[in-house]
Amino acid sequence: MPPPKIHLSEIVPRPRWMTSWERLKHKEAHWLVEVVGVFLYVYSGLGATAAFIVGTLIGSSGLGSLYTIGFAYSMGVVFAVSLCAATSGGHFNPAVTVASVVFRGFPVRKAARYIFAQILAGYITCFIVYVQWKDLLVVAENVLIEKGLYDSMMFSSSGPAGVFGLYVAPGTNLARVFLNEFVTDFLIGLVIWASLDPTNQMVPPAAAPWLVGMAYAVAVWGYSPTAIAANTARDLGGRLMAMTVWGSKASGGSYAAIAALTNIPAMLLSAIIYELFLGSATRTLTSHHIDFLRAHKHYYEDNKLAPYGYLERLNPQCDQSESFESDVEEKVRLSRIEAVEVSGNRV
Repeated sequence: MPPPKIHLSEIVPRPRWMTSWERLKHKEAHWLVEVVGVFLYVYSGLGATAAFIVGTLIGSSGLGSLYTIGFAYSMGVVFAVSLCAATSGGHFNPAVTVASVVFRGFPVRKAARYIFAQILAGYITCFIVYVQWKDLLVVAENVLIEKGLYDSMMFSSSGPAGVFGLYVAPGTNLARVFLNEFVTDFLIGLVIWASLDPTNQMVPPAAAPWLVGMAYAVAVWGYSPTAIAANTARDLGGRLMAMTVWGSKASGGSYAAIAALTNIPAMLLSAIIYELFLGSATRTLTSHHIDFLRAHKHYYEDNKLAPYGYLERLNPQCDQSESFESDVEEKVRLSRIEAVEVSGNRV
C-alpha cells in the first residue's frame, strides 16, 4: 500500500497571505522558480571564476583554479536542482526547456516564460557578482593598462570581462570550437536525459542533482580551456551584462552565436540518442521514481495544474486492481497445472 497523502499545511499551518500566494504561484509563477535556480547555478560558478581570473591578474596565488571553478559550478547545479526542481521541474537551461517541448509535451507558452526567466536570471546574477567584485575587477583592469595588455586581454577568457562573458582568442579555429562545444553539451544532455528516466535503476531521483552536477564539472575541467558555454542562460545573460558594463567590445564576435546556441541542438540530439538506444518503454518504473511521481501527481492535481486522469496509472486503485488480477491469473494457472498433473497420473 502506498503511504497516505499528507499535505504540509495539515502539519504546519500557513498564514492566509501565504495560502493566497501559493495559489498564484502554482498557476502563474513557476517561471520565477527558474530565476532562483539559475541564480544558484550561476552565482556559485561566477565567484570561483572571478577569484581565479582576478587572482591571476593581480598576482595573488591560491585564489582559485580550474578545479575550483568546475567544483563550484557542479555544486551550483546540485543546489539548483535540489532546491527548485520539485516546483519548476528543474530546467535552468533553455536547451532543456526546448527539449522538453519537443519530447515531453511541455507547453510552448510556458516554455517561452521559462527561457525569458532563465536568461534574465543569468543577467541579474552576473550583475550582482560584478558589483560584489567591482573593486578588484578595477584593480585587475588597471594592471592590464599598466602592462599594455588591455586591448589583447580585457575581452578574453583571461581578462576581467571573461568572468562574465565567454570568449576565444583571435584566430581560433571556430569549427573546432563548435565541435568541442557540441560534443561536450551532448555528453551533458545524455546525463540529464538519463537522470530524467524513471526506469533507470541506477539513477534514483535523489542522485540526479549530483550526477548532472558531475557532468558539468567534467565539462569545465576537461573542455573549458578550448571554450565551453554549456548553457544559453549563463552565456547570453553574462554576455549582455558584460556589454552593459563595457559596451559592444564585450560582444564576443562570431563566437557569440556558437556559445549561445550550440547546446540546444546538442541537447536535442542527446535526447534522440537516449530515447532510441538507451531508454525503453518496456522497462518498469523504479520504486523511488513511483514515489517521486506520485508526489508530483498529487501536487499537480491538488492545485488543478493537470487534467483529470493525469498519471492515472500511479493511482493506488490501479495497483490494487492489478495485484488482484495478477493473483487471479496466478490461481488459474496453478489450477490448470494441477489438472494436467492429475490427468497425467490417471493415464
